[in-house]
Amino acid sequence: MSAEVTQILLNAQSVDGTVRKQAEESLKQYQEQNLPGFLLSLAGELVNDEKPVESRKLAGLILKNALDAKEQHRKFELVQRWLSLDSSVKAQIKSFILKTLSSPAHDARSTASQVVAKVAGIELPHKQWPELIGALLSNIHQLPPHTKQATLETLGYICEEVSSDAVEQDHVNKILTAVVQGMNASESNNDVRLAATRALYNALGFAQANFSNDMERDYIMRVVCEATLSPEVKIRQAAFECLVAISSTYYEKLAPYIQDIFNITAKAVREDEEPVALQAIEFWSSVCDEEIDILEEYGGDFSGDSDIPCFYFIKHALPVLVPLLLETLLKQEEDQDQDEGAWNIAMAGGTCLGLVARTVGDDIVPLVMPFVEENITKQEWRQREAATYAFGSILEGPSPEKLVPLVNIALNFMLTALMQDPNNHVKDTTAWTLGRMFEFLHGSTLETPIINQGNCQQIISVLLQSMKDVPNVAEKACGALYFLAQGFEDAISPSSPLTPFFQEIVQALLTVTHREDAGESRLRTAAYETLNEVVRCSTDETAPMVMQLVPLIMMELHQTLEAQKLSSDEREKQNEIQGLLCGCLQVIIQKLGSSEQTKYVFMQYADQMMGLFLRVFAIRSATAHEEAMLAIGALAYATGLWRIRYCLIVMGL
Repeated sequence: MSAEVTQILLNAQSVDGTVRKQAEESLKQYQEQNLPGFLLSLAGELVNDEKPVESRKLAGLILKNALDAKEQHRKFELVQRWLSLDSSVKAQIKSFILKTLSSPAHDARSTASQVVAKVAGIELPHKQWPELIGALLSNIHQLPPHTKQATLETLGYICEEVSSDAVEQDHVNKILTAVVQGMNASESNNDVRLAATRALYNALGFAQANFSNDMERDYIMRVVCEATLSPEVKIRQAAFECLVAISSTYYEKLAPYIQDIFNITAKAVREDEEPVALQAIEFWSSVCDEEIDILEEYGGDFSGDSDIPCFYFIKHALPVLVPLLLETLLKQEEDQDQDEGAWNIAMAGGTCLGLVARTVGDDIVPLVMPFVEENITKQEWRQREAATYAFGSILEGPSPEKLVPLVNIALNFMLTALMQDPNNHVKDTTAWTLGRMFEFLHGSTLETPIINQGNCQQIISVLLQSMKDVPNVAEKACGALYFLAQGFEDAISPSSPLTPFFQEIVQALLTVTHREDAGESRLRTAAYETLNEVVRCSTDETAPMVMQLVPLIMMELHQTLEAQKLSSDEREKQNEIQGLLCGCLQVIIQKLGSSEQTKYVFMQYADQMMGLFLRVFAIRSATAHEEAMLAIGALAYATGLWRIRYCLIVMGL
C-alpha cells in the first residue's frame, strides 16, 4: 500500500466522484489496518521532492488532521494515539517533516510547518522532542531564504500551538532573537521578513520577561515600528497587527512609544492601502477596549493596589485622534450597505469613534459636534452620511445630561432625513442613529424623556413608513422600533404610549416578514425580533390583540410544514422561517401565560401548538429544533403540572 500512496492521494483529489470515493476508502482502510505505516507513508510522501506537489500537500494535511481535532474528546484521543506510537516511528516522521522545511516546493514547506507545530503541541508539554527548538534555530542561519522563511513560519505556528510554560525561557529568548532579526530592515528577502513578522505576532504571549526588560522591549518595539514602514504592503499590515496585539497584551508598557505610534498610525490611516489602514485604526480601538475594561473594573480609582493603572492614552490623544477618525468617515464605499460582511475604513473609523466615546465620555462631544453641524446638510451624500454616522457613534458613553439636549434638537431632523433624503446610504445610517438614540437615551430611568406624547406618533409613523423602504433601510427601521418598544418596558403608567398604535405596528411587521426581499439584509429576522420585543413589552390592554396573533402565527407555521418538493435553497429559507415562528410563539406563550386572565383563554390552542412543535422536530434544522424546544418549555411552564405530559412526550423524542 505504501508504494501506491502517491496515486491514491492523487485519486483522492479526482473530479470523478467514484475514483475519489474509492481512494478515500483505501486511505481509511490503510489507516485502520496499519496506523504507524500509514503516518510514515504520509511523512515520506511529504518529504520527497520527486513526488507531485498535489500528493505531497494532501499527505501533509491528512497527517496534520491525524494529530489534532476541534472537538476536545477527539483531540485527546489523537494526542494519546500519537504518544503511544513506537518511538522509532515517531522519530522518523519528525525527521521527515523537519527536512521538508528545506524543500523548494512552497506548498510542501508550508504544510510541513503546520505539521511540525501540531507534533510540537503534543510533545513539548510532555517534555518530549527537546532538540526541536535548537534544530529550528540552526535552520535560521542556513543560506536558502526559503528554508529560513519556512522555519520562521514554523516557530510562529509553534508559539500559537503551545502554552508559554511549555518552552524554556532560554529557548523563548532565542526564538524572539531569531524572529526579530528576521523582521529587521536589513533582511533583504521579503518572504523571510513577512514570515518573521507574523511569527512575532504569535510569539508575543511568550515575551513577558522580554517586555519587562527596557532594552529588549525598546529593540522589539523599534523593529516593529520600522516594519510598519516596509515597502511591502503585507509586511506593513502584519507589523500593525503586531502593534494591535502589543496594545492589548502589554498595554502598561506602551507609554514611551505612544507618540511615535500615533504618528505612524495617522500616516497609515491617511495614506496607506486599506488593509494597512484598517489595522492602524484597530490599534486605537484596541487601546480603547483596554481602557474601558480598566475603568469599568477599577471605577477610575487607581490610588489603591491596581496592578494595571489607566494611562488615559485616549483622553490625551483626543485633540488629534478624533479629527483623524472623522476624516475616515468620509471614505465610504458605494455598496457597503448592501454587503452584510462589508468592512472598510469608514466603518472601522466609526466603530473606533464609538469606542473613544465610551472611553472618555462627555469630552468627545465638543470635538465631534462641529463636524456634524458642518456636514449634516451638505449637498454631497458622503458628507451627510459621515455627519450622521459621527453623531450616532457618540451616543453611548457621554452622559444623558450632555446628549439629551442635542438629541432633542436632532430628532426631528433625523426623522425628516429618514423620509426625504434621496440617498439610501444616508437613510440607512439615519435609521441606525435613531435606533441608537432609543437604545441609550430612552427609558424610564431618564429624567428628561426624548419621546413624549407630542412626537411619539410621528416617530412611529416614520419608522413604519421606512419599513417599506429598501431592505437595508427597512432592517434598521425595525431595529429602531425594537429599542423604542424596549424603552417603554418599565413605564410607570399601566398604559404604554405604544398601545394606541399596537395593532398598526404588529400588522406592519407581519407585512415586512412576507416581503419578497425579506431574505436580504437580515430583514425578516429583524422584523420577527422586533415583533417579539413589541409583544414582550406590551401591556394588559393589548392582550386581546396578542391573543389574535396566536392562530395567525400557528397557521403560518403550519403552512411551512406542509410545503413539498422544495429546492435546497427554499428548504433552508423555510427552516429559517420555522425557527423564527417558533421563537415568536414562545414569546407570545410567555406573555399570555404570565397572566391568569389570559392564560386560560389561550389554553384552547395548547394541543395544536404542541402538535406543530413536534412536527418541527421531523425536519432537519438544528436552529428550528432549538427554537421549538424553547417554545415547548415555555408551553409546559405556562400550562402547569396538568400539562406535564408535554414534557414527557419531548423527553421520549
